[in-house]
Amino acid sequence: MKAPDFWIEGGPLSDLMAPLGWAWAAGSGFRGRGVVPYKASVPVVCVGNLVAGGAGKTPVALSIAQHLEGAAFLSTGYGGREAGPVLVDRRHHDHSQVGDEPLLLSEAAPCWVAKDRIAGAKAAAAAGATCIIMDDGFQNPSLHKDVSLVVVDGHVGFGSGRCIPAGPLREPVARGLQRASAVVIIGDDRKGIRRQVGHLPVLRAHLEPEAEAEGLAGQPVVAFAGIGRPEKFFHTLDRLGAHIAEAYAFPDHHPYHPNEIADLIARATIHSCMLITTSKDLVRIPAHLRSEVAVLQISVAWSDEEALMRVLAPALADMPL
Repeated sequence: MKAPDFWIEGGPLSDLMAPLGWAWAAGSGFRGRGVVPYKASVPVVCVGNLVAGGAGKTPVALSIAQHLEGAAFLSTGYGGREAGPVLVDRRHHDHSQVGDEPLLLSEAAPCWVAKDRIAGAKAAAAAGATCIIMDDGFQNPSLHKDVSLVVVDGHVGFGSGRCIPAGPLREPVARGLQRASAVVIIGDDRKGIRRQVGHLPVLRAHLEPEAEAEGLAGQPVVAFAGIGRPEKFFHTLDRLGAHIAEAYAFPDHHPYHPNEIADLIARATIHSCMLITTSKDLVRIPAHLRSEVAVLQISVAWSDEEALMRVLAPALADMPL
């Protein structure tokens, strides 16, 4: 699914769907009522957001794992068929089984996929995890969170400010922020997010290309991406000085067919270009074609790591010695 344009700026279609958004907001408010969250035996850090689509959760989760020794990831494995709990093994699992994001997470730390988050947390703790990092799950009330981070893309903020389907919100902003420990703004704050979050701590961060990306300056490329906001990837390539001959946007989590990749390889050959995509897309490309595609690797750069550690303090304090 590609997010419609009116989710960002609003407009007549958003106005027309506003009553449906109100109904969604009302329905989502009942989700956690009467639920007593399960308290895991180890701390739980949730990295979530308030909007549908890409905000930068997975890079943030990967970065946080570097600060929490012995942590394991927990994901529902969106797009995969495994119900779990199952420990992701890149040698035996692919995106159709466990989803694309768990494959990326498993490169940094053990990653458990479980549709039932309580069962997943129990499995991770039993396997020796000192802390659990949830990639998404902010709206799920079943598991107690010791720290909850709401990740926001600084370029789009909360979009039109309306709930699905009139806008991108999974729940009203004010309600969601009541459960947050801090807000993480990715990139420049172009939407006045800082003013909207009240007393909550705000952590600032940027997604930075890794060192090998410097070689893209002056490089002609054919670029493609199937992520929440493909244009972010294209803008990054442009900022790095790459010359984009053609750019192709696919729906988020799109499973690439061999013929699609073969066509893209052909387009790159015609233009004498490098074919390039994101690390999240690479795991959805048929294995025998991955060597034909370059990858732009990115990581999170925090403006104030000490502020991050203060927010993570409750998790750090309760981690087993």
